[in-house]
Amino acid sequence: MDLQRRLLPSMSMLTAFEAAARTGSFTAAAAELSLTQGAVSRQIKALEDQIGTPLFVRKGQRVTLTPTGALYADPIRDALRQIAAATVRTIAAPKGGVLNLAILPTFGTRWLVPRLPAFQAAHPQVTIHFTTKLAPFDFRLHDLDAAIHYGFGDWPDAVCDHLLDEEVLPVCAPAFLTAHPVAEPADLLALPLLHTSTRADAWTEWLSAQGLAPRPGAGMVFEQFATTAQAAEAGLGVALLPTLLVRGELDDGTLVPAMDRPHRSTRAYYLVHPRGKANHPPFAAFRQWLLTEARGDQLAG
Repeated sequence: MDLQRRLLPSMSMLTAFEAAARTGSFTAAAAELSLTQGAVSRQIKALEDQIGTPLFVRKGQRVTLTPTGALYADPIRDALRQIAAATVRTIAAPKGGVLNLAILPTFGTRWLVPRLPAFQAAHPQVTIHFTTKLAPFDFRLHDLDAAIHYGFGDWPDAVCDHLLDEEVLPVCAPAFLTAHPVAEPADLLALPLLHTSTRADAWTEWLSAQGLAPRPGAGMVFEQFATTAQAAEAGLGVALLPTLLVRGELDDGTLVPAMDRPHRSTRAYYLVHPRGKANHPPFAAFRQWLLTEARGDQLAG
């Protein structure tokens, strides 16, 4: 540990180096850091002396990174970014109760957020910072503690807790169904089908489960379920939507089943976290609460 401390450059050296590496100029770095150009130059010279190798090639007013400097710059920039993020979290929640969570947008707004008041009442010390992510990512490259993911429980180098299965149902506006009666699954092939890009194969799976081949071509495609649901409400066609995300519309009648043929997907919703985060107190509290909520919802469904 003493050796590590001796090798650890000062923060002033590192911030001067990062600014100069990014701007390509000691003068620009000095202006950004509210220092003199000479002060930046001295900090970088001290860093080079400590490391034992040049980090920049000086050419008049411009500087360029040496190959060693270029290799050094990215991890230093990432480390400074992590320090800044940790500081923001501490300012936002001085007791250290911050959970950085990636969510799927429609699942977050329609299933998770309405339940959060109960979690906040039970754990007022925890502050949740939300980030929207539609696809899996590398936890090592993002300042996130956990993610809610749809797919299979196979996220690399992570623990996957099963939350909810997904059951999809073809739905449409009541007026649309009146104008386009559906007696059997094959009748849907003559109607405009609405698609969601994150479930590109959903209609193929549903039609296959009914013994039908998918119709050539595609109807309207939307990025998120919320927009697909709005399109169905507007009478643009039949949408294949997860029942857990459109319960409100089904209950109030703004959407109705085009056919009462629900189909359970082979994928599901998971809470995913790196193995090292399991004992992070805000995450541990959220995980226990979320798994309980999901079990209750699945049983109720």
